Amino acid sequence: MDHPTPAEPTQPAGWLDTNQANWNERVPIHVASDFYGVESFRAGREVLREHEIAEVGDVTGRTLLHLQCHFGQDTLSWARRGAARVVGLDFSERAVDTARTLAAELGLGPDRAAFVTADVYDAAEAVPDPSYDIVYTGTGALNWLPDIERWAGIAASLVAPGGFLYLAEFHPLTDALDDETGSRIIHDYFSRNAWVDDEPVTYTDGGATLVHRRTVEWQHPIGEVVSALCAAGLRLEFLHEHDTTVFERFDSLVRVGEQRYRFPADRPRIPLMYSLKASRPR
Repeated sequence: MDHPTPAEPTQPAGWLDTNQANWNERVPIHVASDFYGVESFRAGREVLREHEIAEVGDVTGRTLLHLQCHFGQDTLSWARRGAARVVGLDFSERAVDTARTLAAELGLGPDRAAFVTADVYDAAEAVPDPSYDIVYTGTGALNWLPDIERWAGIAASLVAPGGFLYLAEFHPLTDALDDETGSRIIHDYFSRNAWVDDEPVTYTDGGATLVHRRTVEWQHPIGEVVSALCAAGLRLEFLHEHDTTVFERFDSLVRVGEQRYRFPADRPRIPLMYSLKASRPR
């Protein structure tokens, strides 16, 4: 896809409503796509990434909050892996309705898997519990938020003493690369400008043309994210960078597994995703 042209700094008027309309329209396209594979998910396919499963660890008997959960596949996957209760939050009402339906189809009632429609900045007031053992988020979530310090404060406030926040996200370095081969740095890694885009299709297969095409996004360097979480009172346990990603963002990427891509072996490696764990002391 074409990289959006930086607009004026700060927050364009109506950005939240703009993004919400776009994501509401994406939901049925995503549900029908091979990319998300809802039918195989219903049948038991694992959709969590290997590094997430390894780094989060055993969730048996624990409570988990998934911020910006889309239509809940990852959220429900943690319930399948033994979490005592999962709560998913997303600003798309259509996504939350779909998540609730999917949970019911899997036999997971609201006591095991609950979903809430709310802006992530309102999460502390919207979710049913004051705190959770695990706050989980990522994979294309932070770029929709203008204020990472505010996000970190809210997310950290929902981590129970002795619990942790886990974030798995696309590496912001990839946002500085050209959109075709990913071989040239052509954008400002440290830009704080909003990216205003007008993309007619979503990132999955299907090719349906969107009516609500406009989106507003931001990039957040890793140092900004880590510093915000530490300032919010969490203790960084690890920060890992990964040389693979979950979709074919650049034409030059090669497939190395189910929804796993990296640059070919004759190219120097760079980080394409990162993950971190930040805990709250007891």
